[in-house]
Amino acid sequence: MLDVFFPFAGGLGLFLIGMMLLSEGLVAFAGGSLQRVLVAFTGTPLKAFGSGALITALAQSSTATTVTLIGFVSAGLITFTQAIGVVIGASLGNTATGWIVAGLGLKIKLGFYTLPLIGVGALLKLLTKGRSSDLGRALAGLGMLFLGLSTLQEGMQGLAANFSFASLPAGGYGAHALILLGGVALTAVLQSSTAAIAMTLTALDAGTLNFAQAATMVIGASIGTTLTGVLVSIGGTIYAKRTALAYILFNVVAGLIAFGFLPLFLKAVHGLASLLGLAPGPLMLAAFHSLFIAVGAVIFLPLTQRYANLMRRLIPDRARVLEHHLDASLLGIPALALETSQRTLEDVAKRLFDLYGQALDMKVPRAADTDVSRRQSMLNETYDFVARIQVPSEDKDMSAQRSAQLHAIDHLLRLAHRLQDILASETDFNSSKHAEAVLLTRTSLDLAHRALGAVTADDLLRQLESQAMALADQTRGLRREVLSGVITGLDAADALRISEVSRVLERMSNHIWRTCHYLVLARAAKLPTNT
Repeated sequence: MLDVFFPFAGGLGLFLIGMMLLSEGLVAFAGGSLQRVLVAFTGTPLKAFGSGALITALAQSSTATTVTLIGFVSAGLITFTQAIGVVIGASLGNTATGWIVAGLGLKIKLGFYTLPLIGVGALLKLLTKGRSSDLGRALAGLGMLFLGLSTLQEGMQGLAANFSFASLPAGGYGAHALILLGGVALTAVLQSSTAAIAMTLTALDAGTLNFAQAATMVIGASIGTTLTGVLVSIGGTIYAKRTALAYILFNVVAGLIAFGFLPLFLKAVHGLASLLGLAPGPLMLAAFHSLFIAVGAVIFLPLTQRYANLMRRLIPDRARVLEHHLDASLLGIPALALETSQRTLEDVAKRLFDLYGQALDMKVPRAADTDVSRRQSMLNETYDFVARIQVPSEDKDMSAQRSAQLHAIDHLLRLAHRLQDILASETDFNSSKHAEAVLLTRTSLDLAHRALGAVTADDLLRQLESQAMALADQTRGLRREVLSGVITGLDAADALRISEVSRVLERMSNHIWRTCHYLVLARAAKLPTNT
């Protein structure tokens, strides 16, 4: 019995490790290319669908696509409606591995011939850095995947010689329902629908399962893969939960449609096999998997907007605070994590600038102090988030972006603290005593808003610096006049109060300029936005 169990368990383990290394290596080797493709081709539901399918097939991981997708929606790079199309495409792209296993892995014994890939890949991983090292990881993963598949086949053939599920009664929906639950449970245990489907394909090839049983197992694996989505979304942001729910519901509905019309689907696959002169084996099982996912896509894609609205109703927006931008799942993709924190910081900066402008106009909202406190909390969260981003040492641009963001957070926190003091004070900024300083400050705020929204902001930053320097010169001059007693018509307390207000405005102007300087600097590694 050990000669059956050992190859079975070892082959499964090698396959899982190979899939993990292959997926991680391909995503790292591609860098931001896959993410850029995902952003560039999501203009319509059909384009988004194709983009999701392509990225998932290339990355060999629907989880990688889903995590990236959550970050893009959170960062505002694509809309949630566009994300629905990508989610559906990811489900279809997830069937690609089944075709590879059925078309190559089971027909050609690649385990022996891919052994050199493991050696070459391991050497590249150990002796090189950067993308070469990532390529080595992917090559080693590919070799281990096929080696594991070959070993798994040996174990499955030994199992088939001792016991065959194909001989068990399989008539009626009751028997198929038990097999479906088995597929769900197997996927939940392995945490990989790809591994569960690979096992099903090898079991069918070895004769351990008949075609109808294997088809039901595949449906169960397709539904079971949504359990990973549930785990990913726990404790996540609104966008993480909505995206995970959209992925879960699509796979469940597509699977239930396939299960409900299983005889019809089986008849269609058998007809296709007969037409092509093929036996209903692993290749046709891969076709069955793609077929029922494609049927689900045909049903859902025309209803993309309604489906997105349903997700919003099921998981409604909370109070409009900025906490929804950051998600720990993004930390695995440094470029995306930095883009998300960049947008968060720009949002916080714009809001603080707006509140400061309202304070100067003496039109402070009732909840202004609470609003500033929320922004301070958000800045602290963003600092922790950015500090946890592991930037590749060889990527100088990304390192510079991360450093610039941390500097921007420092100035924004100081600005927020001083803004709270201003809101708590009873300073009359409409007074002619502060007219010149307030005018310079309003000009700075206008330049700051324009700088954060401009494609090229060098000239605006120079003007901001000039405004800050002018306000600093005015403050120093005013303080000299106060201390030398040049100002007449005011008592000492009033003169000092005017000087102090001018100094506060000067420091605020400096923080505004430095914040914009670092946020503009941090755009160096910015991902392209969707047009």
